[in-house]
Amino acid sequence: MGQKKLIKFAAIKAYENVLEFPQNMQGKWAAFFDAIKKSITPIDITKLVISDQTVLSNTTTPLTIELACGRGEYAVGLGRMFPEQHFIGIDLKGNRIWKGASIANKDGLKNVAFVRSQIELTSNYFAKDEVDEIWITFPDPQLRWSKAKKRLTHPKFLRLYQQFLKKEGIVHLKTDSPLLYHFTLKVIEMYGLNLIYKTDHLYAEQKIDPRCLIKTYYEGLDIAQSNKIHYIQFNIDKDLPIELDAILKEAIKDIPMDAGELIRMQAEAARAKKEA
Repeated sequence: MGQKKLIKFAAIKAYENVLEFPQNMQGKWAAFFDAIKKSITPIDITKLVISDQTVLSNTTTPLTIELACGRGEYAVGLGRMFPEQHFIGIDLKGNRIWKGASIANKDGLKNVAFVRSQIELTSNYFAKDEVDEIWITFPDPQLRWSKAKKRLTHPKFLRLYQQFLKKEGIVHLKTDSPLLYHFTLKVIEMYGLNLIYKTDHLYAEQKIDPRCLIKTYYEGLDIAQSNKIHYIQFNIDKDLPIELDAILKEAIKDIPMDAGELIRMQAEAARAKKEA
């Protein structure tokens, strides 16, 4: 591991707004942010008070999480836009989290925090109905259909989110991948979920949600070379029957990739072969 990464990993271990694989945090996030705002240091998460379930379901302080947050542009950007709300970015890459956490500390954003963890473990950190919204911005689209279960809008992950997202809670997907966009729409259709909004060309819309104007480092790369940003809002308002997963596995084989995605997949395959 490079020296710069080691420095960043050491830094986030000292940041009050970063938790690594935190245990027993379900229902404690309101108390955690309260401690940050009161500058209580160091924060002992074992002594944080768990919010009552009735409070969680009627919270006056909405909690939004950004999954696979990378450098945390959305957690930080939303934190600036809505200082009365709480935001948490989640990613395994500590050197990426360092960027967003450092900006939040520098700018005094007491309503923004980060968790270093795999997405698969997220349900360990939040109580039922504790989360109001989820943002998934420019995740790895996992272009090979054999890796579809790794896509963050696969039913496997949606069932995970259901464990802590309110029933009326909203999932936002923002991506430059046409494949991931159409895959997600297929999931919504097959499992009968509530589609709130969709567009395959976000910046061509006459009216754009101001939150969608936050741009990430990965958006700027335009890896998919699609020159379009796709955006979806939906609810996970129904159970997702596991028996439909086998049908989905076959249905998604018909979703085509565009030219940019084919080039990206070929480049990834060549790189993997070179590293093997």
